Amino acid sequence: VRRGNLAWVQRQHDVYGSVVLASTQLFFDRRLQDPGDSHTFARLEPLGEQAFALHDVPDAGLWEFRGRTEVHTYTSAMCWAACDRLCKIAVRLKRDDRAQYWRERADTIHARIIEKAWSEELGHFTDTFDGHRLDASLLLLADIGFIDANDARFVATVEAIGRDLKHGNALYRYIAPDDFGEPETSFTICTFWYIDALAAIGRMDEAREMFEALLQQRNHLGLLSEDLAFDGGEAWGNFPQTYSHVGLITAAMRLSRSWQEAS
Repeated sequence: VRRGNLAWVQRQHDVYGSVVLASTQLFFDRRLQDPGDSHTFARLEPLGEQAFALHDVPDAGLWEFRGRTEVHTYTSAMCWAACDRLCKIAVRLKRDDRAQYWRERADTIHARIIEKAWSEELGHFTDTFDGHRLDASLLLLADIGFIDANDARFVATVEAIGRDLKHGNALYRYIAPDDFGEPETSFTICTFWYIDALAAIGRMDEAREMFEALLQQRNHLGLLSEDLAFDGGEAWGNFPQTYSHVGLITAAMRLSRSWQEAS
């Protein structure tokens, strides 16, 4: 493998979960003219097998670290998501045998993550198995359904991230030194993840305040960059950045009134 592709190969463990998550709608969205069927499900199952096989194998993680490989909690949680959604799809298709199979695999990964990534000593989930650091990707554990937003362990993790990764009205991805040294800027989508998590645990006013502050960092066309300087909000990184705008939309939906309330 050429060096330029090494990090890409090492971080693919979470991609299996992403593909299955993205495909799940095919089986549940009644608006679709051609919904997913048993044939589609059969094509997804090998991805679940890969996810299960790799859920506790070190990789470069979501952030594609070049200098280290570890078992990243987010990666493992996405592998869990692949197996969990395959179970739900099997139930939808009335494939009881496959539903049981994928439920057992999902439960195995779930138990492993709780055992290795929850730190009783620190009182929060950690970025890696047997780790001690925080990572903004932990904010997504409730969003993907791995843990309930009201679970005390998730609430404690959100609070710890707010304490250690939040600076002003923005968030670091992580604060541990990486390939380029100590992080200096906020990562825009991580701030939106934090806003979404705050709203999910009931801190709606604080979430809305941060959301409105972050909107002020858009340029005159309403666009956001990948990173923002903590002091002054100068745009850094890729611009415009799709992920940042996905985060904006997701957070806006979380903070908006439901259709039932608005009608």
